[in-house]
Amino acid sequence: MAKPESLKLSEVLEEIRMSRAAFYRMRARGQAPRIHTLPNGQIRIHRADMDAWWASRAETAA
Repeated sequence: MAKPESLKLSEVLEEIRMSRAAFYRMRARGQAPRIHTLPNGQIRIHRADMDAWWASRAETAA
């Protein structure tokens, strides 16, 4: 079974064109993509979770 593609937070922020502070505010409101915290504290977001989040944002905007 293939491992899901994981994105670094910096890659996600670049893709969605958002500051780290704005991302954490969205996360506090429960509006950010699902994150996974590695044992070393780094944050990763699976590509599938990111794509699902984008799709939900498009539905909300429509």
